[in-house]
Amino acid sequence: MHKIASDFAHTAWPDIAAAAGRGALAVLAIGACEQHGAHLPLTTDTDLALGVSRRIAAALEAVVLPPIAYGDAWNNEAFPGTLSLSPDTLRAVIIDIGRGVRRNGFAGLVIINGHFGNREPISLAARALVAEGLPVVHLDYPHLEKLAGDICDSEPAGPGFYHADEVETAMMLALRPDAVDMSRAAPEYPAFPPTFGIEPMQLRDFNATGVFGDPRPATAAKGEALIEGIVAESLRLIGLWQARHAI
Repeated sequence: MHKIASDFAHTAWPDIAAAAGRGALAVLAIGACEQHGAHLPLTTDTDLALGVSRRIAAALEAVVLPPIAYGDAWNNEAFPGTLSLSPDTLRAVIIDIGRGVRRNGFAGLVIINGHFGNREPISLAARALVAEGLPVVHLDYPHLEKLAGDICDSEPAGPGFYHADEVETAMMLALRPDAVDMSRAAPEYPAFPPTFGIEPMQLRDFNATGVFGDPRPATAAKGEALIEGIVAESLRLIGLWQARHAI
């Protein structure tokens, strides 16, 4: 059984005031609303980031903020169901939330990102918040590539590229098994265009199902091992950040 951190979804304002008063950190999950193949829900990135955030917050006795459930998912907009924010909008939302975190008296903000397209807006927002006096650290599932290589049986579709594959499916089986339909899980290993990564492109132009890799070997046990590894490395990095800023 995992400890439960203070969570805005289950906590009243006096308890938040007490947490901020004792110097607690705030933890913010940022995901996306985008396709994840036929076997995973559109909220997968948010579900995973929130699940990891809750584990991290429990270990730190921190407070879990409501997640940002939309991200910069432009490259999946050709698939039905994807709802995306512009990078400028996402950056502005993070800055506004961060200002509220500082106003409420939290010692700092830990951001857990569950979607690749959010990286630049998060980095720019963190830079602005740090300039205003709020310590911020942002993490993207550290050590995931090594963990996936050690734990998973399937090959990734591309180096460090995990989307609706064994990695994400296993993590969802550990966190939200009710939302996973393994009867619809099917592999796809698309041929990446030679200019992938150096020009904007829609993923559906070269990928039919939205799956990158093979989700079929996924199990809840593998997902739990992946999450435990991510959380352990995240806590190590957060500890280094806390020591650096005397938090």
